[in-house]
Amino acid sequence: MKQSSLSRNTFFLCGVLMLLTSFFYYPKWNKQGSEATISWDVSGYYMYLPATFIYKDLKKCTFKDSVLAKYQPTPDFQQAFLHSSGNYVMKYPLGQALVMLPFFTAAHLYTKATNGAANGFSKPYQFALSFGMLLIAFLGLWVLRKILLHFYSDTVTALSIFCIALITNYFNYAAIDNNMVHNSLFTIYALLIYNCILFYKTPTIKKALHIGLFIGWATIIRPTEIISILIPLLWGIDNFTALKNRLQFFIKNIRYLLVAATGMAIFLFVQLAYWKYVSNEWVVYSYQDQGFSWLHPHLYRGMFSSNNGWITYTPVMLLAFIGLPFLYKQRRQLFYTVFLFTCLFIYICFAWDIWWYGGSMGMRAMIQAYPLLTIALAAAIERIIAAKNYVKTIAGLFIGFCLYYNVWLTHQAHLGGLYRAGEMTDAYLKAVFLKWQVEPQTQFLLDRADNAGSELIAASELYTNNFDTESDSYATTNYAISGKSILLTGEKQSTPEYFFAVPQNSGDYLRASATFRTERKEWNTWGMAQFIVKLYNDNALLDYKMVRVFRVLNDNETKRLFFDAKLPKGVNKASVSFWNSGSDRPLLIDDLKVLLLEK
Repeated sequence: MKQSSLSRNTFFLCGVLMLLTSFFYYPKWNKQGSEATISWDVSGYYMYLPATFIYKDLKKCTFKDSVLAKYQPTPDFQQAFLHSSGNYVMKYPLGQALVMLPFFTAAHLYTKATNGAANGFSKPYQFALSFGMLLIAFLGLWVLRKILLHFYSDTVTALSIFCIALITNYFNYAAIDNNMVHNSLFTIYALLIYNCILFYKTPTIKKALHIGLFIGWATIIRPTEIISILIPLLWGIDNFTALKNRLQFFIKNIRYLLVAATGMAIFLFVQLAYWKYVSNEWVVYSYQDQGFSWLHPHLYRGMFSSNNGWITYTPVMLLAFIGLPFLYKQRRQLFYTVFLFTCLFIYICFAWDIWWYGGSMGMRAMIQAYPLLTIALAAAIERIIAAKNYVKTIAGLFIGFCLYYNVWLTHQAHLGGLYRAGEMTDAYLKAVFLKWQVEPQTQFLLDRADNAGSELIAASELYTNNFDTESDSYATTNYAISGKSILLTGEKQSTPEYFFAVPQNSGDYLRASATFRTERKEWNTWGMAQFIVKLYNDNALLDYKMVRVFRVLNDNETKRLFFDAKLPKGVNKASVSFWNSGSDRPLLIDDLKVLLLEK
């Protein structure tokens, strides 16, 4: 084989799999509403473009209502907030819109030429963004390959690319959710690192400008990416002598710093100019009530939580940590940049108060750090290749498991439906792990429910209520399930608590069950009606459990549902109640029963 052919073939393999996934497995450009390419956060990044070039209304965004009504990218106008100036300010910086601009322009010209719906949200725009950002992913992966070939063999490079592209959540954000900022930032970071390599080989004004431009662009995509400035400053430094030499270099060649700073300033000024234009303020904190807990970063949960923990859902990146000692030993000129940047990046990433990053498949906020972390991952792979056969076998099995896990996870995040972004719990993950189908009521483990398991038996019936004697203010005979049924509506949101005694030290769990009927399903998770059990010691609340019944209750359906509540020590009283959680969906409830379960 020719030199570099294995890594090149691996790159093309990864690209083909991404292309097939994007166009045949889950074509977001062909979806509608909140599953379309331009939806949720993406619509916020993108909104600058139609507002500026189509509707010419960047301040008032008067087009928003018609767009939301027709295309439903989000339930309401979450893309911007109403500033005290009376104008709307976009929540997200405009850097991602600049990445999207060429593809938006191509779609707009095509749509105008074909007399299509040139409104910024019709299918040509959705397609152009999906395909264009796939090209951005290909560019990032190709540049990453060129970076690795500077330091590692073709085989190590090929395996490293394979791991990053197919065994991490980067695959999802390159092939499916590729209009999220992490795909663009991955490529920008790769280009930044590659230009650092070239600059320190042969410094030029052009390369210095490129470095500044990439740092500035990354910063106006996500402001915390300003820390990318550490990469060119630390690159290649492996001791104090090298640090001293670097300082002397820049003192003698201050023009390089000035040019790089100018490149940064170009992009930063674009963002500042936008804020000044719409709000008459040079700087606006557009994330409003969202911020950082700098003194209490969520490091453990960010790394290992069932709710989007990075290592929990991307375990192959453990190899990057394993590779750090080998990187220190073999390529110390790379170690300090990788190590110091990674530590700071992780700290900032998990200091964010919404540390699980909302609707995320795994810890998406880590993806832009992968081009640098791959250097450490490659060091681990290089060591594994040189190790004894049993080490290779163990590593091969681990990588094979991670590949299968990532395929399962990606499928469940989209067509499979078992992965619930932003909602995962320990009990639910354990119940669905690597399964392709589960009972619908398993979803209750996403809420505050326990799982008594099959080894428990019913000891006694503690409470029953068919609501036939319930007052008409809570129950109805109209459309009742049987006799009278509790009716929750938009006006009547909750029931009283129905109390009953719990014999102390006589059981392990309560199992509450009831029959539910609805004509219209509530799809908004936070608006789903709740089935609630509260556990007391006399009048002191010890714990409560609840499930959202519309997780498993569908249109025109009558269904009996149950869930378990583990009994805390000291409980002697409990109650059951129902709450419609702000929804206007009518819900009928009947035949409430509570059992005491024991081993």
